[in-house]
Amino acid sequence: MKTLVIISHPSIDESGSQQFLIQALSDRSLEQVTLHPLEKTYPDGVIDVKHEQELLKSHDRIIFQFPFYWYSSPPLLKHWQDEVLTEHFAFGYRGDKLKDKELGLVLSIGLSEKEYQTGGQEGYSISELTKPFQAVARKTGMTYLKPLSIFQYAYMSEEERMGLLIRYQQYLTLKKPDSLKPREEWIIAALKETATETLRTDHSDFIIEQVIEHIEDNRMELDELRMHIDNYHE
Repeated sequence: MKTLVIISHPSIDESGSQQFLIQALSDRSLEQVTLHPLEKTYPDGVIDVKHEQELLKSHDRIIFQFPFYWYSSPPLLKHWQDEVLTEHFAFGYRGDKLKDKELGLVLSIGLSEKEYQTGGQEGYSISELTKPFQAVARKTGMTYLKPLSIFQYAYMSEEERMGLLIRYQQYLTLKKPDSLKPREEWIIAALKETATETLRTDHSDFIIEQVIEHIEDNRMELDELRMHIDNYHE
């Protein structure tokens, strides 16, 4: 699976969250991921429509990554949509070039998550506020993925940022990023591939096996809990 990350940010070099996400992609991930910063590619705002459409056709998952300004995207991403997602390409007669691809959002948000929940000051959930993007996916025949929302990156602890790094890489590369089992399998594969070199200790293999065993034990407990819940409802 190939993923195209279309990034829109008016000052991407000064954005801590965007720079973190860009640097979070390991060499292993980059084999499957194309980063495409719009403001750097088109500083004059003139979109190469044919090039953009070819990029879309050559990828399986399309990600819009942007700061969530006034409940929407920065202006260049909206302009990109107007120019690139044209009739006979993205919709309408023979406009099936995006059919069966996936559309996801990576949103950096300045407020805390609770403000977008019931009783929060915003009054609407992220799901409600991103309905236009869901409509784009529906109109173009794409599968819409639940957004990866990053709340108050500047206030995240180091541990929270490491968790974000994992979620971000999984969101871009996993076939089912919302499912628990694929996420666990991804972590196990990543541990086996990279942890020995990272830890650089004589006991690294033992440590890795212990972590993997812990993950698999948790999965078994969750499976048992799910079985009990299913039996309860029968």
